[in-house]
Amino acid sequence: MTIKSVLFDFSGTLFRVEPTDVWLRAVLDAAGIQGSAAAPGAVARWARELEAAGALPGGAAPRRVPERLAELWATRDMTTERHRAAYTGLARQVELPAPGLYDALYDRHMTPAAWRPYPDAAEVLGALRERGLGVAVVSNIGWDLRPVFRAHGLDRFVDTYVLSYEHGVQKPDTRLFRVACEALGQEPGDVLMVGDSRYADGGAASLGCAVHFVDHLPAEERPDGLRPVLELLG
Repeated sequence: MTIKSVLFDFSGTLFRVEPTDVWLRAVLDAAGIQGSAAAPGAVARWARELEAAGALPGGAAPRRVPERLAELWATRDMTTERHRAAYTGLARQVELPAPGLYDALYDRHMTPAAWRPYPDAAEVLGALRERGLGVAVVSNIGWDLRPVFRAHGLDRFVDTYVLSYEHGVQKPDTRLFRVACEALGQEPGDVLMVGDSRYADGGAASLGCAVHFVDHLPAEERPDGLRPVLELLG
């Protein structure tokens, strides 16, 4: 099999979101709420509780999804409204000092500053461009991630974006992968899908794509996890 194009997942594959405590402190600082204004240890406690709740998109999964949010959680990536409602709903399990913080936290995670490319992302995407291979980003997401790629200088390596909320379909549904293959002008058998989720990204195999998995780790702990993609291509 000759690979002619590569599909990449976004979160946990090409980019990693900032840690929960950094995310929270950025929003508290913007709101003028300092740790000293709260009870001792409150900020650290809020961060731990938000992480346990799974409130940061791209961060840790919820330890438990409340029954009232279960259906919303399962379909969160199909629309912008569901995505926001799911994650702010999880965040509201944590008692924060101001009601506006829940939406502020959600808004923060959509900013380029909240995301960091994996150290070898530019190298690998650039090498694919030099080899003439098409590249698509296929993501389960509820917002437009293109500004993140532009801000970090990686948009120039991407030919097309296939985002779940724009199609009302989420991985592992093969329809999302088919849209990406068609946008790149390739048959699925000539395409490699690279992602961190065996459940979601593994759906590409049902369409006939080759699949390669990377570990969903903090960026500093995975300096060269994407380089094996180039080895697979020969």
